[in-house]
Amino acid sequence: MVWAAVHEERRALSADLSHVTAERWAENSLCPGWDIHDVVAHLVDSAKTTRLSFIRRLVMARFDFDRDNAAGIARERRASPAQTLAAFDRIVMETKTPPAPPATRLVEAVVHGEDVRRPLGLHREYPIEHVMPALRHQLKTGASMGGGRERAAGFRLVAVDSNWSSGTGPEVHGTAVALLLAISGRPVHETELSGPAASAFRQQLSAHN
Repeated sequence: MVWAAVHEERRALSADLSHVTAERWAENSLCPGWDIHDVVAHLVDSAKTTRLSFIRRLVMARFDFDRDNAAGIARERRASPAQTLAAFDRIVMETKTPPAPPATRLVEAVVHGEDVRRPLGLHREYPIEHVMPALRHQLKTGASMGGGRERAAGFRLVAVDSNWSSGTGPEVHGTAVALLLAISGRPVHETELSGPAASAFRQQLSAHN
């Protein structure tokens, strides 16, 4: 189930990017310090990463995740966007993963998909069954590991496009994608979050970003 969803998300992102001009790949993504080209190169690198290679690379990077990510981007970023997109197409069906739960692959597919799409003005209607496992995983995962447990603490999150809620406290409403992005440290438009505690929730997000 997870891998089928990941493969579908990769194919959808490739299809969207196939219509984007090379010049726009130089625009900033939602990942601080990364442009669109960097994010796609990172996705290629991540898809090739096995449990063993992840440990070996982390040792080489002196257990610095940012340094390891930078090395991976440098390794997989090709001379042109067309070449990097072709490399991305070659990993669409990969099922390799670092030592992490399978749901992290959906986190990456959806969140990085939005890291790319939103700055480019692209929109995708994500299947809710692709988003919910990612959202549940991020709520259980600490911010130090890229999750959103601390960002969501003290609030009840309510997905308006699904019969789902989580947490205790004043309510924050949003689509599952908006909630996923918010607790993953990504900016979301103020209109995407509502409910009695939306303002307080945004303040808490800012404190953790």
